[in-house]
Amino acid sequence: MREFLTGNQAVVRGALRAGCNFFAGYPITPANSILSDMVRALADGRGVALQTEDEIAAIGQCIGAAMAGAKAFTASSGPGLSLYSENIGLAQMGEVPLVIVNCQRMGPATGGATATGEGDVLFARHVTSGGYPLPVLAAADAASAYRLCHEAFNLAERFRTPVVLLLSKDISLTRQTVDLDDIVVSPRRERTAARGGAPFRPYAVEESAAVPAFAPLGGPQRVRFTGSIHDENGVLTTNRGKIAAKLTHLHDKILRHAADWELAEADTDAAAEVLIVSYGTADGAARDAIAWLRAEGTAVSHLTLYRLWPVPERALGGAVTPGIRRVIVPELNVGLYADELRRVIRNVPVDSITRFDGGLISPATIAGRVRCGTPGRPAEEVQTCRS
Repeated sequence: MREFLTGNQAVVRGALRAGCNFFAGYPITPANSILSDMVRALADGRGVALQTEDEIAAIGQCIGAAMAGAKAFTASSGPGLSLYSENIGLAQMGEVPLVIVNCQRMGPATGGATATGEGDVLFARHVTSGGYPLPVLAAADAASAYRLCHEAFNLAERFRTPVVLLLSKDISLTRQTVDLDDIVVSPRRERTAARGGAPFRPYAVEESAAVPAFAPLGGPQRVRFTGSIHDENGVLTTNRGKIAAKLTHLHDKILRHAADWELAEADTDAAAEVLIVSYGTADGAARDAIAWLRAEGTAVSHLTLYRLWPVPERALGGAVTPGIRRVIVPELNVGLYADELRRVIRNVPVDSITRFDGGLISPATIAGRVRCGTPGRPAEEVQTCRS
């Protein structure tokens, strides 16, 4: 059935389909409607949704609920993500399955509460101390917000980790016609309780990239939970070997499986010399620009990234075919992700299109940048276009 949904409404529907039964949040633009919609959705007793006194309490209650066996998530914007940061580290160390939705707006600080932006793409990855990997997904429209929210819950369960889903103000609040029944999502991952028998060790793994068995607090097994460095029993330790094993595990369980779930969509043309790499709000403008360019006979390739971290290096490598001479990256920030792509794409120049004043990048701007690099144009004209 086709529905006229905002991105926030799609997030709520995706969470419920994934089995979410706990939500805690604090009102903030543009994430407010996720809180109110979750309160309405779970009012029938299927779960618990509540407004807390602040963002710190919200994510703390989500961590407690998740460790007690619930599928939990919270939603905020950039200022709220700042307040979440310490507890995101707690969730990493305690290996808590948790989904965090960040409806970005123009920043920093309070910024433009009603203006769009996507300036949290690095912050979401590096939000907490230690530098350990954190899965970060980016919706491009209401349909992908639904699909990626469902996927975020599956990833949180698979890796026992917090997962961040990024939207922008425009995706959160803009209505689009979507048929959710037509959207293919991966099978819902249910939480498997740890088996009884031998003495339970809540953080024991057979090898570094494995994920420890889950036993909820209050169950028949003893579970110790701490944000401090601990051994396989959850007991604080100063043993260097056990410290190294624990922290290596937090790294390996995400990165050694990163190629299995890259979440990217390629639309390549063998004749193309330009590849547009887009994510988030700018993806729609990129698609329109590509349609215009192809209609006029200009070959161009396109790669949409729905996962920003870990960087989908295999998808990028596959999209940068031998004929590609230039990569263009439109984004609603100061060029944050383009810098990361320059680390990965070393043999082709990466050209950044940025906007960070609360406005949107137009398809015409993207198409114009592609035309600047067509064969036969003098270097002076290309430089003028780029400036």
